[in-house]
Amino acid sequence: MKAHDIIEKYISFFEKNGHKRIANSPLVPQNDPTTLFTSSGMQPLVPYLLGEKHPQGTRLVNVQNSFRAQDIDEAGDNRHTTFFRMIGNWSLGDYFKKEQLPWFFTFLTDKKEGLGLDPTRLYVTVFAGNDDVPKDTDSIEIWQKTFKEAGIDAKEGERIIAYPAEKNWWSRAGTPDKMPVGEPGGPDSEVFYDFGAELKIHEHSEFKKEKCHPNCDCGRFVEIGNSVFMQYQKVSPAKLEELPQKNVDFGGGLERLLAAVDNKQDFFETTLFAPIIKIIARVSDKAYQGNERAMRIVTDHFVAAVFITANGVTPSNKEQGYILRRLIRRGYDHYAQLTAEEITPVVEAIVEQYKDTDPYLVEKFEVIKNTILEEINKYSTALHKAKQYIMKKYKHVGDELMGVTEIAPDDVFYLYASHGLSPTQIESLGYTFDRQKFAEKMEAHQQLSKKGAEHKFRGGLADHQERTIMGHTATHLLHQALRDMFGTQLHQSGSNITTERLRFDFNFDRKLTDEEVSNLEKTVNEKITENLPVHFEMIPTDTAKKMGAIGLFEDTYQDTSKIYFIGGDSKHPEDAYSIEFCGGPHVEFTEKLKSFKIIKQENLGNKMRRVYAVVGIKS
Repeated sequence: MKAHDIIEKYISFFEKNGHKRIANSPLVPQNDPTTLFTSSGMQPLVPYLLGEKHPQGTRLVNVQNSFRAQDIDEAGDNRHTTFFRMIGNWSLGDYFKKEQLPWFFTFLTDKKEGLGLDPTRLYVTVFAGNDDVPKDTDSIEIWQKTFKEAGIDAKEGERIIAYPAEKNWWSRAGTPDKMPVGEPGGPDSEVFYDFGAELKIHEHSEFKKEKCHPNCDCGRFVEIGNSVFMQYQKVSPAKLEELPQKNVDFGGGLERLLAAVDNKQDFFETTLFAPIIKIIARVSDKAYQGNERAMRIVTDHFVAAVFITANGVTPSNKEQGYILRRLIRRGYDHYAQLTAEEITPVVEAIVEQYKDTDPYLVEKFEVIKNTILEEINKYSTALHKAKQYIMKKYKHVGDELMGVTEIAPDDVFYLYASHGLSPTQIESLGYTFDRQKFAEKMEAHQQLSKKGAEHKFRGGLADHQERTIMGHTATHLLHQALRDMFGTQLHQSGSNITTERLRFDFNFDRKLTDEEVSNLEKTVNEKITENLPVHFEMIPTDTAKKMGAIGLFEDTYQDTSKIYFIGGDSKHPEDAYSIEFCGGPHVEFTEKLKSFKIIKQENLGNKMRRVYAVVGIKS
């Protein structure tokens, strides 16, 4: 069974149970300044989990491309990946535990409609309760009944295990005490696949002296699905309240499910990753056995780099671009360790493996390849400059340091912060340093960064404040004004909106003149003054494209899409000023924007341009 087979079975199973398939949201969130990447299927659905009506109903299903930067340093073992596909189904105040848990069990074990996994290999966990929320006895009873129907006596403490909030509570911010006000969350029930006692390895477990159990993280058990019963919301720093509607938010890692189906404890030996590993082994002339960690990192990092690049990101020193740069450089370091150089065959193998589920990778292959190759060349230059910096910092003759092989931690941190070089990369240049002192400097730096990021990444919830919504609508007006001025070949490549300003990226190969900036401002402000109505309609995707709807990543939309009109409607598209694929939210009339002014523009390289603007300020 291949990855796309699992996707089709999963979607079909839940469609038969009344679910509507929704779009795979862009990997780089549109107009959500609170997070760099989409990291779960629920992330774009937060407004609906809080009670807003979803245009496609109360039962939803999809497969979401996801990326988690916090797992970069975990990559290299047998099961961690930074980029992954998450299958998900949701109940927005519709069904609850008694439907969700048996459904997922059936999908996992049914040989015709599901994956046909051996039910004796499945173990489940539930929430043990705390001072605010009781133990999830309902899930325990449902699981016992479900297992019994499969001929298995599921005893609590053996096949069904209760854990505290650290293990079986889910919100984007973590345990209840870490949830910010407004954040939804709830107890969850996880399903684990047992790869067998004979495979037990305790090298990473915090419970080395204890009996192996599903959540001990030793590698024997792997979580393959998590049903979150999102029924609570943080209403004050110390208080949870039940939401008006009880939701189900299910997420399952496609790569993990494939590992279970293939019965491969090492994810990189599955039908998805093995062909990529094979190419790396061929190019490097090295066997996978004995080089597992390096080959896993190369595979994971370049898979992630391919998808992030395909979403319009280019390597840089900040935000998504910084993560992409780090992935490419760290991945290439390990590729070089294998004495391999030419990365193109690996990129080709990745696109080949993912083309059935993400065909746009084929269309964007040349852009992806050239972006990665260009960054590798820049990295080689950075390594050379780093060596020059060290040589200049210390007395030297020719290319040799005068008796100095160890450099100061301050210099190491400078090379890390300014040149993007890791300690390992610096050591590869032939220099040593006090790792403990460098670690202390890194810890201090990370603490400062963490404090600064707490607000921005407090849960990945889209900011729906009034000025942010105004900025969202303004990007549609700006997009259309740019296309009217420069032609329909111009298109948006990304955006970021905060309460202070909007940022809009588009393909353009030069600086806008003062006159062009003035004309753009004039056009947008005229549309604001006209007070055009703004609304959305659910329209067949092909119909929307025929009427001229534009937007990011149109290939990710399903048969029906959410289309926003500024002026006009689907019956009279000729009367619309702007028609875009978009998830919202927007103001109801353009006059609410009050005003629009461009305050800055930047060159992003690769024939890309960025403008910053503000709305809502009357002169």
